[in-house]
Amino acid sequence: MRSQRQVVDYSLQRRSVLREVMSGRVGTYEVCDASPYLKNAARFHGEPTEQRCPICRQENLTHVHYIYGDELKQSAGQARNRAELSVLAMTLREFQVYVVEVCRLCNWNHLVEQFLLGRAGLAAVGPEDEVGGDRLAASAGGRGGAAPSTTNVGVPMSKRRRETHR
Repeated sequence: MRSQRQVVDYSLQRRSVLREVMSGRVGTYEVCDASPYLKNAARFHGEPTEQRCPICRQENLTHVHYIYGDELKQSAGQARNRAELSVLAMTLREFQVYVVEVCRLCNWNHLVEQFLLGRAGLAAVGPEDEVGGDRLAASAGGRGGAAPSTTNVGVPMSKRRRETHR
C-alpha cells in the first residue's frame, strides 16, 4: 500500500518465541492460545498465506488485519481484509493496522507487524521529493508564515526560531 509508513516488524520476536518452544523452555499450550474471536476473524476476514504453521506444520497460516484509530470510532478493533484497508486509507486521515498470523488448526498466533495507513501519509510525499528538492527547507518557512530570511545565516538556530515567530 502506498501510504503505509512507520512499519514495525516483529519477526525477531517471533523467532525468539519459536526458539523457546523448540528448546522446550516454553510449552506449546502457552503460545497456541488463539481466542475464538481471533479464529473467527481469521476464518471470515483473514488472508491465507503460503507459509506453514511453525508449530503443527499441517496448515498454512492466515493473516488477520486489525484496525485502530480515533477516526474509526466504533469500527476500531475490527478485522478487515486488504481491499477494505485500501479504501479506508484513502478515506481516513490516519489509522493503525496490526497484522496477526493465526493457525486455525493448532491456535498458534503471533503479531507479525504494525503500520500506519491513511491520507496523512500521502500529504507527506510532495512533488519536491520526486525531483530531489529539500522538503525541510520548504517546510521551515511555512510554519511562521514567511520564508526564512537569508540574513539569519550566522544566527544560532534558537534565536532564528524566536525571530520567525514574532
